[in-house]
Amino acid sequence: MKRLFGTDGVRGVAGVELTSNLAMEIGKAAAYVLTKNKENVKVIIGNDGRESSDMLVAALKAGLYSLGVSVLDAGLIPTPGISYLVGYYKMDAGIMVTASHNSYEYNGIKIFDSNGYKLPDEVEDEIEKCIREDFNYPVNKIGRPLEERNTTKDYGDYLLECLNKYNPDINLSSLNIGIDTSNGAASKVSEYIYSKLGCNYHIINNKPNGTNINDNCGSMHPEVLKDYIIKNKLDGGVCYDGDADRSIFIDELGNIIDGDYIMSIIGLDLKKKEKLNNNTIVGTVMNNLGFINFCKENKINFIATKVGDRYVLEELKLGSFSLGGEQSGHIILKDYANTGDGELTSLILFSILASSSSTLSKLSNIMTKYP
Repeated sequence: MKRLFGTDGVRGVAGVELTSNLAMEIGKAAAYVLTKNKENVKVIIGNDGRESSDMLVAALKAGLYSLGVSVLDAGLIPTPGISYLVGYYKMDAGIMVTASHNSYEYNGIKIFDSNGYKLPDEVEDEIEKCIREDFNYPVNKIGRPLEERNTTKDYGDYLLECLNKYNPDINLSSLNIGIDTSNGAASKVSEYIYSKLGCNYHIINNKPNGTNINDNCGSMHPEVLKDYIIKNKLDGGVCYDGDADRSIFIDELGNIIDGDYIMSIIGLDLKKKEKLNNNTIVGTVMNNLGFINFCKENKINFIATKVGDRYVLEELKLGSFSLGGEQSGHIILKDYANTGDGELTSLILFSILASSSSTLSKLSNIMTKYP
């Protein structure tokens, strides 16, 4: 039988493959596996705005409540927001309802532990075993909803704090940038953070209606932001995917800047600041040969893992490295976050641009991509 958990959680067509019954069983199993012998267990749940999100969130809550787990509903928020807020709110686990870059009819469930890390394979296997074997869960107290919190502000303030730590007193007022939030999870928090940065910003595709996520917008369709940047003569911009855990940039000439270029720009900046831990960048077997040569030319060590940002993260933790990612735009800045974060990546890259007195196209020229 096919494994329930894939490389990034559970995913399928909502109501067909990923049903409310399955979501409830995942909630029950996750509550049991992650919270054994604990009292007053609390879980935070977020979503990326799909029409099936309410159904799946309600089912997850039912499963969690039935085992005595209390739940904070974060509403519309990026996946890395859940990863951060788990620790910030002192939760026992976090769950994100999202199908990332897929179209609206799909949905998925990603689970984070109390430290904001995605679950390792062996923990997912234990959860899956409970579901497949129709486990007889112990009778417990009934969980309740937790008081609402301003999750957009709390996550947004954290992003701004990270920016200030990375590049203290940076002034972004010189920038004129475009932001495509893919009618998804970044729609609210992008407005919050960029309104506080003093730059001239233009947010497009930030009106999620349940069915327009990733629809001719965001990182799956960077040509939309490309046309907008050229038409309005902007300095560049960023496209997020549906749950904003990855980002793709467009320079002022309309060129696409993917994860290879992003890691080159940020990696070299970290090296100059003497903050590239152990002088190493972690990627995957999918990284372009041009990026590998860039690392050699700049005397930076490169480690390749199998495909999947969870495997990049495992290597980052193992070697105490500070930067890793994938060509797709999953970039992990380990000194600041425990998962790929498109919003954080964009703030860091825009700060490098603002302090460089250069253009985004010239910054990306430090790497030559091979066919």
